[in-house]
Amino acid sequence: MPRKPARHRLLRCPPLTFSPFGRSMAVVASINKGRHKVPSSMLRTKDTPSSSGMPFQYTVLVCAAFYFILFLFLFSSQYLQPFEHKCAHLGNGYHHVEDKNEQSDSSDGEGFEGVVQADFAFFDPKPGDFHGVKVLLQTYLGNKQWDLSGFVDLILGQPTVGTVVKIENDEDDAVYSVITALNLGRYQDSKCMIELKGYLLKVCQEKDVLAKLRSFMGEYARDVGLVVSQRVVNLPPQLLPPLYDALFDEVSWATEDEPTKELQNSFRIKFYLIISKIYKHKSVDQIKGPSQSEDDAIIYIKPEDEIFYKLSSWSFSFPFPAQQVTTNELKNYQLTGLVMAVEARKVSAFRKQLHLLIDEE
Repeated sequence: MPRKPARHRLLRCPPLTFSPFGRSMAVVASINKGRHKVPSSMLRTKDTPSSSGMPFQYTVLVCAAFYFILFLFLFSSQYLQPFEHKCAHLGNGYHHVEDKNEQSDSSDGEGFEGVVQADFAFFDPKPGDFHGVKVLLQTYLGNKQWDLSGFVDLILGQPTVGTVVKIENDEDDAVYSVITALNLGRYQDSKCMIELKGYLLKVCQEKDVLAKLRSFMGEYARDVGLVVSQRVVNLPPQLLPPLYDALFDEVSWATEDEPTKELQNSFRIKFYLIISKIYKHKSVDQIKGPSQSEDDAIIYIKPEDEIFYKLSSWSFSFPFPAQQVTTNELKNYQLTGLVMAVEARKVSAFRKQLHLLIDEE
């Protein structure tokens, strides 16, 4: 299915912050499954069409005082030093993003001054992306043992709705982001989906929400789309609006372009279910009143989750069974799972707010 390039205006993006001390903790720390260094030489590529036939690329220009590392296999969250983004529209589907690290530490003492340019491109998921997507989703349900391979197969088996982000002409063919929407009813008999539903029903401790969750998993399953969005933590935030625009556009197109009526109906989604993670203050449930502000109580690892949460019809959180980060800034915080239900009719509001958030920052 062809992808339609989105238009973008000039972006000026200082560090994203979502709490009073968020500017010093721009991204939350997590498990490092591996690192991928982007060389200091210029990485230039020409416009190359995506697997669906049309180009959708973003050029990222990074200026660092010391050496800059792109983390390939990071999956929960990691705080990086704040940086300043400046984006200029280049035309032909390209954007320049300059990241200036005012202060950067290197554990091995090495460093360089120079320019690193990488062309991020959007592609339809394909079987060859299995390993990269699986690595990104390794902690999707924390340390739970479940049919993750089967879950990845569902994502890759639905190429008309979904996107993977890679660096153009990267020898490793590494996947830096994946986003899709899976209909709960269409895949209700899959082992991975059965296990995922059982997990959510088990961790939901709010009785009033549990009844709604059960209905999503049962009688209304064919109306529910599970939004799966995982990425490396320092993916340029300017890519978020076009990523979500592409997802929701493809869902809309699929209701007309899929080859059978049954498949078309599977994308007539009325509700979206989002499973994500946040950092929640350990005493948020005990402290009441002005002494504990809402900004201090929650740190959103993904900026879009705050918008989803505000637009959600219902939500619940639960302690997340994953390795904890022991930074001083997070010592009073608990890694927490967050599940949200958002009506499909609110997607347009979400898209507008996400664009405003990234543009303003």
